[in-house]
Amino acid sequence: MAHSDRVPVVRLMGAVPPPALVLLGIVSVQVGAAFAKQLFSLVGATGTVALRLVLAAVVLMLIWRPSLRMDRRTLLVIASYGAVLAAMNLTFYQALERIPLGAAVTIEFLGPLAVAVVGSRRWLDGVWVLLAAGGVLLLTRAQGGLELGGVLFALAAAVCWAGYILLAAKLGSQTSDGKGLALAMVVGAVIALPFGVTSAGTALLDPFVLVAGLAVALMSSVVPYSLELEALRRIPPRVFGILMSLEPAVAAVAGLLLLGEQLKPAQWVAVCCVVIASVGATRSARPEA
Repeated sequence: MAHSDRVPVVRLMGAVPPPALVLLGIVSVQVGAAFAKQLFSLVGATGTVALRLVLAAVVLMLIWRPSLRMDRRTLLVIASYGAVLAAMNLTFYQALERIPLGAAVTIEFLGPLAVAVVGSRRWLDGVWVLLAAGGVLLLTRAQGGLELGGVLFALAAAVCWAGYILLAAKLGSQTSDGKGLALAMVVGAVIALPFGVTSAGTALLDPFVLVAGLAVALMSSVVPYSLELEALRRIPPRVFGILMSLEPAVAAVAGLLLLGEQLKPAQWVAVCCVVIASVGATRSARPEA
């Protein structure tokens, strides 16, 4: 019976064009990140990550009710995906605590860009890498620059994001619904929870914090990750990467509208440089990449 309740969700996502799924996921995750940043004053960055992943895991487990009856290879992919998910969120939220949302996502986007061009010997891909590197350099140096700690955490998140993309494609190909994602979220929650408890303690149990955390979990984890996995089952990673290239720009707009974080004109130029480089690199990538 539970399975039949979940079918409409799968059918609904299946009826939506993959590009729309990706774009909806981008908007959801950046609005969620903006709301999450407002929780930092109550439970800190690590407390917010723990809250987000734990509540997202609970929601996904209730929706999909997965079984552990999977082959060892699939379970290994799920565990790896969950570990990378935790690391990506912990490092990204540390960056978010120190620098504007748009800047953090722009630097973090070096990860997907690296996935798009790794192993390439074409001169054009070198141009895209230089353009992105120049954009990030401009972003960090323009008119006062950014806090070094925030930049380093964003770079660490970029490495994790590269791993996330590769593992998400594997997870999408080895599982047919959200069961793998639900189990991976549990792994991520188990990893992040000790950091959150150490940082925030019993503040995590405050009713307001729990409600706000649930909203963040839905917008930043449950909705976007589910949409991305469904999209990756139906479009090549190359096309997915082109669509995801809009993420730094969406993040900068979300930071401006929801948090009042104004980037300097030169920093907006830097964001555009990274977006153009990512679109160019992913668009010109080999079909099998």
